[in-house]
Amino acid sequence: MPVVCKSFPVVEAVSTTFRRATLGNGTRVLTAPLAHVDSAVCVIGFAAGQRCDTPETKGVAHFLEHVMFTGTERRPTMSGIAEEIESIGAQFNASTGRDLTHYWIRSTAELLPEGIDILADMLRNTRFDPAEIEREKNVIVEEMLQTRQAPREYVDEVFEHLLYGDHPLGWFLDGTEEAVRAMTPEALREFWKRWYTPERTVVALAGKVDEQVLPLLEEKLGGAAGPDGAEPKPAPDGSGARVELESRDSSQAELCLGVRSYRRDHPDRYVVEILRTLLGGGMSSRLYRELVAERGLTYGAAAYVRAYSDAGALLAQASVNVDRAEEAVAAMADIFRGLVERVPEDELAKARNYAKGRFVFGLETPLDLALFGMGREAVEGRAAEPAEVVAGFDAVTAEDVQRVAAYVFDGGLYLAVIHRLIRPERPDDIEAIAEVTRAAFGKEREAWMVEEIRG
Repeated sequence: MPVVCKSFPVVEAVSTTFRRATLGNGTRVLTAPLAHVDSAVCVIGFAAGQRCDTPETKGVAHFLEHVMFTGTERRPTMSGIAEEIESIGAQFNASTGRDLTHYWIRSTAELLPEGIDILADMLRNTRFDPAEIEREKNVIVEEMLQTRQAPREYVDEVFEHLLYGDHPLGWFLDGTEEAVRAMTPEALREFWKRWYTPERTVVALAGKVDEQVLPLLEEKLGGAAGPDGAEPKPAPDGSGARVELESRDSSQAELCLGVRSYRRDHPDRYVVEILRTLLGGGMSSRLYRELVAERGLTYGAAAYVRAYSDAGALLAQASVNVDRAEEAVAAMADIFRGLVERVPEDELAKARNYAKGRFVFGLETPLDLALFGMGREAVEGRAAEPAEVVAGFDAVTAEDVQRVAAYVFDGGLYLAVIHRLIRPERPDDIEAIAEVTRAAFGKEREAWMVEEIRG
């Protein structure tokens, strides 16, 4: 480890892609020079996402992301910040996830120092103005309603709730309207002080950049310290319901079927990614072939990995006509179970190449590369060399796939459904949706499933 000087950051080469420095207050900095571009990006990330919410402040992490754009003493209005950023030809944005919140700005390389000044000012000196916070409540509620009305996004949130229940990972990322309306400047400021600390901060720069930017980062971000040692609530162990159903008046049923998997830094994470690719990566995947090409059940089907610092899931999603929901769920469940059988070598080779290709494509811009490094460093404690990830995919064997599939599928399937036929007062509706759940779980669970629906 490098010796940290309080007055100036010390640089450590950690890979051929990233160089690492530590500011005087402990903030980590990654730089990834790319000689072939004329732009540069600065990402400031915090290992503090929605899972740091509390029952009294659901949605506070996401709300704080919005508040960071509302104004500082030097830049008192949101519109003024936007105008200044656009006046240097830059772009900026932010995102809140379960484990992470990040903010970024990109510009031509020569104007990146101005961009860093703006971004650091926003994150360090936001005023938490009560009037701005009241106005932003309406914006967040509108965003919330938009998400709720997008079935494919909403069923994903329902699936998270099914897995994690009444735990921050199982709550809606943007909170509830009641909690948002009740949010106070004090609650937002307290979250900011507790979680936006140097030990949880990673700055990642990529593009036409070098270590000459480090003195500026020390000036803008290196001085303040904060409380250390805060940790979010651990993920629950997985006991509870297997099915979550929500009613929506639509001709489409939204289906999300999956299993519990590994945390994001688990040694078998690359095997899980190959499983995801076999399951639903591209038009030659098992899900797409069966549900789209063979049965014509849906326009598209895909699989995803949702991996956090201490939990994870492998899931498949599809939108189908309500009259064919049972058939779709049965087919999806059979595909999951089929992965326990040994994967043919040619199919495995294709999956490896597909996974490697999508990973490499996802690092081609400075922003993509900076986000990758920041995320790995903030949550896992180390920004992996991209070549390590490629090597990880190459190392996956058919035996690995069979072993990991058997392990994760042994935990059982979970099913989230948004379906118009979910009205407990109607016995016929109960029976119709019970057919869907039987398709995934078998007739021996029939009585339990109907009871779960009624509850």
